[in-house]
Amino acid sequence: MKIKRLRIAGFGPYKNEQVIDFERFDADGIFLITGKTGAGKSSILDAVCFALYGSVPRYEGTESQLRSDHCDPDDLTFVELEFGLNDSDYRIYRTPRYEKAKKRGVGTTLSQPDARLDIRHPHMRDRTDDPGAAGWRSVAAKPVDVGTELSRILPLKQDQFLQVILLAQNRFQRFLLAKADDRRGVLRILFGTARFDQLDLELINRRKGLDDEVLSVRQRLAGLAATVSHQLQPAGEAELAAVPEVLDRGWFIDALAQLDDSLTDAVETAERCTVALNTATVHVQAEEELRWRQERRDAAHTALTVLGVREPGVIADRVAVQGANRAARVWPALRAGQEADAALALAVSAEQLAREVWREFQADPATTESAANLTVVSEILLGQLGSLNDVVEAERLLPGIVGEIVELQAGLGLHTAAVLETQVRLEKLPGRLDAVDAELAEAALGAAREPEARAVVERLQAARAAACQMRRLDAELSAAHLADAVAAGENTAAAVHYQTLVDRRLAGHAVELALNLVPGRPCEVCGSTVHPSPATGDDEPVTEADIVAVRLRLKAGQARLEQTHADIGRVAAELSEARARAGERDSEQLSADLTVAESSLAETGSASRRAKSLGLDKSRLRAELDEAAHTLSGLRSTRDEVAAQLAERRSARLAIDDRVAAQRGEFASVGDRVDRLRAELAAARALDEALDLSRERRSVRHAADASVQSQLAREGFADESSVTAAHLSDVAVRLLDERIRRHDDEEAAARSVLAEPALAGLPADLTDLVPARNAVTEAAAQRDAALAARGSLGERVVVMTGLVSDARAHFDAGDEILSRQAQVRELSAAVHGDEPNTKRMRLETYVLAAELEQIIAAANNRLRTMTGGRYLLEHDDSVQYRGRQSGLGLLIRDAHTGRARPTHSLSGGETFLASLALALGLAEIVSNQAGGIALDTLFVDEGFGSLDSATLETAMNTLDGLRAGGRTIGLISHVDSMKEQIPAKLVITVSAEGHSEIGEVLVSG
Repeated sequence: MKIKRLRIAGFGPYKNEQVIDFERFDADGIFLITGKTGAGKSSILDAVCFALYGSVPRYEGTESQLRSDHCDPDDLTFVELEFGLNDSDYRIYRTPRYEKAKKRGVGTTLSQPDARLDIRHPHMRDRTDDPGAAGWRSVAAKPVDVGTELSRILPLKQDQFLQVILLAQNRFQRFLLAKADDRRGVLRILFGTARFDQLDLELINRRKGLDDEVLSVRQRLAGLAATVSHQLQPAGEAELAAVPEVLDRGWFIDALAQLDDSLTDAVETAERCTVALNTATVHVQAEEELRWRQERRDAAHTALTVLGVREPGVIADRVAVQGANRAARVWPALRAGQEADAALALAVSAEQLAREVWREFQADPATTESAANLTVVSEILLGQLGSLNDVVEAERLLPGIVGEIVELQAGLGLHTAAVLETQVRLEKLPGRLDAVDAELAEAALGAAREPEARAVVERLQAARAAACQMRRLDAELSAAHLADAVAAGENTAAAVHYQTLVDRRLAGHAVELALNLVPGRPCEVCGSTVHPSPATGDDEPVTEADIVAVRLRLKAGQARLEQTHADIGRVAAELSEARARAGERDSEQLSADLTVAESSLAETGSASRRAKSLGLDKSRLRAELDEAAHTLSGLRSTRDEVAAQLAERRSARLAIDDRVAAQRGEFASVGDRVDRLRAELAAARALDEALDLSRERRSVRHAADASVQSQLAREGFADESSVTAAHLSDVAVRLLDERIRRHDDEEAAARSVLAEPALAGLPADLTDLVPARNAVTEAAAQRDAALAARGSLGERVVVMTGLVSDARAHFDAGDEILSRQAQVRELSAAVHGDEPNTKRMRLETYVLAAELEQIIAAANNRLRTMTGGRYLLEHDDSVQYRGRQSGLGLLIRDAHTGRARPTHSLSGGETFLASLALALGLAEIVSNQAGGIALDTLFVDEGFGSLDSATLETAMNTLDGLRAGGRTIGLISHVDSMKEQIPAKLVITVSAEGHSEIGEVLVSG
């Protein structure tokens, strides 16, 4: 991976756009980034990290701090990075979240993060000075899509990138001091060994799958055996019902054979029981037939006896039916005469009532009530009613017109008052609008300062939080140093104790061997059976278990020491970051400044809310002014319309009053006169209809009387009363007929039964059926039990046959699976680092360990020179504490002591040299490996200040030796001697306004 070009604006201390072309340093190979403290040297590395990963470690969780404090609301903030990888060029453009000026109105709004990614292949590299030159093709245009594509293109995670390419402050030594698991993650990405881990996982999955298959086969066989046992238990085979601990094929075959024998016996038993049931059934059927004929004979004799007793009543019923039939032929005429009498009486009553009503309307009681006279009167009344219809309708409308006049008069007064009120309100509104405009201008001026006040509050809040965090971290750092000192003392004591026990163990081997000697048994050392003078000792012997226990305690102490070192580094890094965020003021000063800033922010917020409220008031008053003008026009139009309607209603009322007065006569109103005429007309018509109905009903009554007398003479009845006595309802006649017919049918049926030949000569006593039926029931029960047993055994034999067949198939499959399981289990254990792998090293770790050995060899070539031959890195592949995976450990061998010790024990300067050598060795080996990531660019941020002049000269000579490899290294340092030795520089200057600029690039001729 090669970093080629960087373009930034509004980022960190850089307000204006800055462009860095790193390819201009390819000829030199090494360049120095120099400038005053706080000028923004590390911000260049932050911009590279932000472009690739969207965040900066030292600003983690505070993305808004990436924007330059020197930016105006309209200034842009972005980072654009070009890099090369695998023969292709990539360009990333990314912006953080920050406050920017609104496009409309005043104030600011939150700008959301943005990102895009472009690519340019080798054949498209006709580079121009224009960063947007043709040849770039877009790959992604959203932050989430850009992140996805970059993770595919550049598989290094952010933390790994900071360990091998961008060696920033406080992160330089992380690869050297990393734990084995963290170091494995970095090396896996760099050397592309994930396939070995995938192979390991695949073998584990295959082993687990085969284990599951073996367990599944055993569980299925156990389930089949339990089912077979259940199938055998009902048949009573107790010796095979219990499932053996170890299953074999013979047990299943024996069970099936025994069940077949039981089925044969059950078939024979069922056949015998079926024959016995058939014989008993034939006998009981014959007995039941004889008993049935005897019961029919006795029932016929009983029926004839009962019918003889009922004969007199049946004769009386026959006589009553004949009389009812004669009366039924006279009954319709008799009913018609009765109905005619009732109808005539109703008609006469109605005629009398109509006469009384008509006389109420006649002044002369002697007036004739003939039909002709009533017709003449009706015609006269109809003529009078026709002439009054229009006047009645007009009189009905008169109350409504009066009410309308009253309402119109009231409405006219209200509309006139509304017109006057609206005119007054319309004259006052312009003055109120002018007052609101003046207040709004003043409030808007105060609200415009709110974004600036809010930004100040946020900066002070973050600084105060960092100041509070510094106090806590100082205490944590002191506690971490104390814990580290305690852990170092314990580790030293454990090491001394371990060495003492080892020495005692070696010295006491002779005593231990002597204690195991037995007279007559050969010695394990010399083979002699005679032991004249075995060694003795006063000290208690040291056993191998003692050595193991102490070794475990020593490893635990080393682990605690490593943890305390890591805690010190973590707390120190957090403290440094907190100091950078807090600045030079303490928490009390920051709290006071924050109180003032919050007060200013509250004032601007109040002004903003006041401006918003006044704006609403202004809009409301303008709307009210327009509405009042429109309302006044409408009110005037409505008032004129109401006045016109009032004049029209008054004219209509006068015309109706004149017509009503002319037609009502002596009545209170024309309506009363019309009601009187309609009542008189109705009485005349009712009397005429009543006279016609009375004449019609008398004629019908005379005809009905003649018909009744004729029917009485024809049927032989003396009078109407005798007909009534003989008459029966249809239901009663039908019941009598049914009773007579039922009596005749029963008598004929009984005599027919007694005449049957099959009933002659039968025994007098009834046959007893109980013995025969009991015999059938018992035989049926025995037959059913035998058939059920045969069916159950047949089904169980079918099931058992399938179970045995399944068991044979599972035995065959299990043998094959067990063979494959043993092979895969042994291979998986070896690849995963389990027994019998004595190194406890996984296959991927084994491959990475080989790569690490090459990296260490390349690093030692430089470290040996930089440290005058004192220090060398050493690969540690020993088995780790508690059996953890081994293979990627690092130790530092000190030539002064001849011992290898943890890398955490190095001093600050020694750690820097070892880390630098390891980083350069890592870059060299990765670049030489096919399929990995070529590390063509390396940045080192600070760390040279901890070296003495001689060591610094050695380190610089080592870095200078990298020029031939085509690699470019950027250094950030304040050391003056480095400024003199490195001619290629990026000079960071601070302008008079406080923001930084990347000045002239100085490159050696």
